[in-house]
Amino acid sequence: MFLPRGLSFVAVVMGAQIASAAEIKLLGAIEGQVKNQAGVAQMGATVTLVNRQARTLQRALTDPQGRFRFDGLFPDTYGVRVIASSFVPAYRGNVFVKSGIDSFLTVQLANIFSSIELVYRPAGQSGLLTEDWKYTLRSSSSTRPVLRMVQTKEPAISTTRNSGSVFSSTRGVVAVSAGDMAASSPNGQEADLGTAFALATSLHGRNHFELSGALGYSSGLGTPTGGFRTRYRRTGGEFGAPDIELTVRQASYRGHAGAGLLGGLGGGHDAPLLRTMSIKVEEKTQIGDHFGLEYGGLAESVVFMDRLTILSPFARASFDTRTWGSFLLAYSSGATPTSLLTDIRYGYTPEQEALAGLGVFPRISLRSGQVRVQGTDTIEAGYRKSIGKQSFGVAAFIDNVRDPAIPLGGLDGYSNSWNLMPDLASDAAIVNMGSYQSRGFVVTGERQLGEHAFASVYYGQGGTLEPLGPLDSIGGASDLRSSFRPVRRQWASVRAGGAIAKTGTFLTSSYGWSDSDGLAPYHASLTQRHQPLMGLNFQVRQNLPTFGMPGRIEMNAELRNLLAQGYVPIGVTTGGNLLLMQFPRTIRGGLSFIF
Repeated sequence: MFLPRGLSFVAVVMGAQIASAAEIKLLGAIEGQVKNQAGVAQMGATVTLVNRQARTLQRALTDPQGRFRFDGLFPDTYGVRVIASSFVPAYRGNVFVKSGIDSFLTVQLANIFSSIELVYRPAGQSGLLTEDWKYTLRSSSSTRPVLRMVQTKEPAISTTRNSGSVFSSTRGVVAVSAGDMAASSPNGQEADLGTAFALATSLHGRNHFELSGALGYSSGLGTPTGGFRTRYRRTGGEFGAPDIELTVRQASYRGHAGAGLLGGLGGGHDAPLLRTMSIKVEEKTQIGDHFGLEYGGLAESVVFMDRLTILSPFARASFDTRTWGSFLLAYSSGATPTSLLTDIRYGYTPEQEALAGLGVFPRISLRSGQVRVQGTDTIEAGYRKSIGKQSFGVAAFIDNVRDPAIPLGGLDGYSNSWNLMPDLASDAAIVNMGSYQSRGFVVTGERQLGEHAFASVYYGQGGTLEPLGPLDSIGGASDLRSSFRPVRRQWASVRAGGAIAKTGTFLTSSYGWSDSDGLAPYHASLTQRHQPLMGLNFQVRQNLPTFGMPGRIEMNAELRNLLAQGYVPIGVTTGGNLLLMQFPRTIRGGLSFIF
């Protein structure tokens, strides 16, 4: 059957529009307009779009109306840099692109302070309303008297006054998760908080507030946990303001499978609560076009049988040569500064990342009946360079690790003569392994595979703890510590991941290896972008249909150390075997509603 030529053309156009509409629902865009302080559009300004790793993705020049646009962007966090002659460059980071939403930027260039304001709006809604209609009407003699009469009416003035909105860019996420145990990390005890939420909004465009919290039971353990966090930051204006964050957390060991280990110290139903309260202040300063400085500190109070106060300062300086790469120097003491840790996390909203850090309790342990908190003093110097779609980096570091808290499994029937403490993340316990120093280096390489995929490699050497000999008859925690020695070992990791735009699926896999017979070397790099995990790891995140509801629904699954690598068997004098598990095997899943 043959259709007339005109009908065939209409059918082809409609089919293309339907296919493109299905694609647009998963993609977003960034557009904007560049003006000077007087409101005059700036033609020919260079606008650069970068990803969260500061790698250039696209460039554009503004048109005669000062407009620019970047289409077909997958949901992620981007940065926009605007440069024009005779003006101070403007930069705006943390521009999150949402599915089916356009991020509109209003750029104001100045000779001293330039600024960029961000507004989200549904795709297809025009945000670049031009003045062309005015001049079209004024060119007609029949409409000119009408315009003069309307300008004197009061309703036109009142409409302009009420056009502003106090709150803007309101967004949030509600997440539910479960699994065989919570994720564990050398940076902290990551209690699975079960049900969590995060809400963020902006007040008058420049004042940003975030509130996140969680109440629930740790997966599979019945341990009540809870946490709340508030955050304030200000952007734009002539004077910057620090990023302020207040966090409170609480966990109960009453009814925990390992609460009997606290016998004599308030065990069983009288086990004390673990409470933490912390305040973090962070500031970022750009000095000229090349030098940047990030600094701040964390003050944390930990209450568990004793009250401990921990001060954790941190700082990182960077010098970007633009041609020869970036040089970085970082320092931290005490708790690991999570804000300086960068990693490839495609499609995560800032609110999801906030929830990931909310459940991280300090790693605490017992030694000689006293509560100890794990801490690390780090000095690191690094270098990063990007060439097209590939980048590489090198770094040298010195870590002084104090009171490392390592999970110890297989403790059924053991008393607390070992000076152990229950683990929030599993039914294991925590043992204090003393202290050691780690000196080493890391080499990283990464390559973009298409627009939304990547592959990276990581190699390094560093210090760790390794047994002096066979661990056949260990009588307690002090005996265990004396049976280990600090050594220098190698470790390597490969990682690949990306996104499937058609289905909205995010996939990430990695494998980490070490030649150590004891604990695997670990270093939280403050200058490189890759934070490797030991063993075989998978992460899958899938967007689900919303059936017309606002926002989006995401299902996720995470599998860590599936091959149970890095476990160290320990024979004890009373018979049986224990396992040191620096990276426990974990299987978790969850559901998130993002709006």
